[in-house]
Amino acid sequence: MLLSAFLLEAVLISLSGVMAPGPVTAVAVSKGTKSPHAGAFIALGHGMVEIPLMVLILYGFGDILKITYIKAIIGLLGGLFLLKIGLDLLQGIKQAKIDSSNDPHSPLMAGIILSLANPYFLIWWATIGSILIFRSITFGLLGFAIFMVLHWSCDFFWCYFLSALSFKGGQFFGKRLQQVLFLICGIFLLFFSSKFIYDAAKIIFSF
Repeated sequence: MLLSAFLLEAVLISLSGVMAPGPVTAVAVSKGTKSPHAGAFIALGHGMVEIPLMVLILYGFGDILKITYIKAIIGLLGGLFLLKIGLDLLQGIKQAKIDSSNDPHSPLMAGIILSLANPYFLIWWATIGSILIFRSITFGLLGFAIFMVLHWSCDFFWCYFLSALSFKGGQFFGKRLQQVLFLICGIFLLFFSSKFIYDAAKIIFSF
């Protein structure tokens, strides 16, 4: 296979994962009501976890992510973190004026924590992602480096697009749209929180 053909395939697979609804998507939209650039910082925080993780997987770290109790711990902590964010968003709807500046988590920190605390993100890299990594290295370190940059670029442009779209929509429609977005994102995060915690509990109580 040519390098160009592999990279095209890798981008399409990456986009299918990046554009799938998830906690990062919801937070990019909610924080976008405050700043159109929030998505860029979320993607930067995401990349600070993802790029080192890709390097570690290349050297065998991916097997550790498949260990059952590791997945359970990550899922439980991630679920609790999403629960807090989701409840904060829903509480923000009741404010006379929605102001996400009270959120203690900056977009950059949110990108880091959401990546570390998402078991499905880590499992994706331990399975599908690891296959792409090992295929990229057949083209040498240059192929691996290009793959890393392209994959992260998909995250960057998608998150930036979502936050910019959310900001523009908030400017045009005002407080009402912000309230709707906070409601949708809050419910969405609570759903993922319950799923993470439930899956973790099943693993823990199966021991």
